Amino acid sequence: MNNIEPADNPAVALPFTNRQKSDTPAPKTLPAAHHLSPRTRNEVVAFLGEFVGTFLFLFFAFAGTQVANMVSVLNLNMKPDISILLYISLSFGFSLTVNVWVFFRISGGLFNPAVSLGLALIGAIGFLRMTVAIIAQILGAIAAAALVSGLFPGPLLVRTTLSVAPKTSVVRGLFIEMFCTALLIFTIFMLAAEKHKGTFLAPVGIGLCLFVCELAAVLFTGGSLNPARSFGPDVVVGKFASTHWIYWLGPFLGAVVSVLFYRFIKMLEYETANPGADATRPNSPNRGLPSRRGVNGREDAGERV
Repeated sequence: MNNIEPADNPAVALPFTNRQKSDTPAPKTLPAAHHLSPRTRNEVVAFLGEFVGTFLFLFFAFAGTQVANMVSVLNLNMKPDISILLYISLSFGFSLTVNVWVFFRISGGLFNPAVSLGLALIGAIGFLRMTVAIIAQILGAIAAAALVSGLFPGPLLVRTTLSVAPKTSVVRGLFIEMFCTALLIFTIFMLAAEKHKGTFLAPVGIGLCLFVCELAAVLFTGGSLNPARSFGPDVVVGKFASTHWIYWLGPFLGAVVSVLFYRFIKMLEYETANPGADATRPNSPNRGLPSRRGVNGREDAGERV
C-alpha cells in the first residue's frame, strides 16, 4: 500500500516525497543588499551576471581553441585544417548556447560589447546598463584568457589575427568581422529582444548563429565578432597586433548595421508581412494578428485592431 501523501503542488514537488511544507523558509539575502537602491542592486546583479557569464563562455571557448591549436602544433601541421576550424567553431557555438541559456534571466546573457551597444541603440537596455555590461565583459574575457593560459600547458594560442596563408588584408578582415557580427546581433534582436512564443529557445538560435559565423570567419580573422574576445588574450600575452583595432571597429560597425536594418523593418511593420507566425492554433481567431510586444514594451502592429 502506498502511504505517500499527494503533494499540494505536484508541479514543484519532488517525486517520491511527502507533502511539501508550507512553512519553507524564504531564500536568504545579503544584508548589505537591503541598503542598496533597487536600481543599484539591479546593476550589481547585471555586472556579476555578465562578468561570470562572459568568463564561463570564453573560458570553455578558449579551452577548446587551445586544444585544437595545440594539437595542430604538436602534429607540426601549421597549415589550416578543416577539422581544427570545425572544432574551434563548435567550441564557441556550444559554449555560447549553454551560457546564454544559463544567464539569460540574470543579465540577458550578452557577453559581447558589440551586442551591448546594439541593444542600447534599439532601446532594449539603457546606456548605464550597457556601460556596466561592457566593463564586466572585458574583465571576464581577461580572466578567462588568464585562467586558460595558467591552466593548460604551452603558450596561449587563442589570439585573433589576420591569416597569412591565405593572406587576409585589413579591409577584408574589417568587413568580415562587420558582416558576421551584424548577423549575430540581428539574430539576437529577432530571437531575444523581440518577444514571441519561441523566445525561450533564443539561446539555441544565437549559439547556432555564432557557430555558422565562426565557420565563415575563423580561418581569415580568427572569428572574433566580439571586442572582449580579442582584447582578453592580448592583455594576458602582453602583445597587441597592429591590426587589433579591426576587432573593435568591425563588430561595432556590425552593431550599427544590424540596428539600422532592424529599425527599417520595424518602421515597415514587418509583422504584417507574415501574419500568424506566432499564432498558437492554426484556426485561431487571432491568426494574422500575432500578439507580441516590441523591445520598448509598446504594441506592435499585430496587436492593433
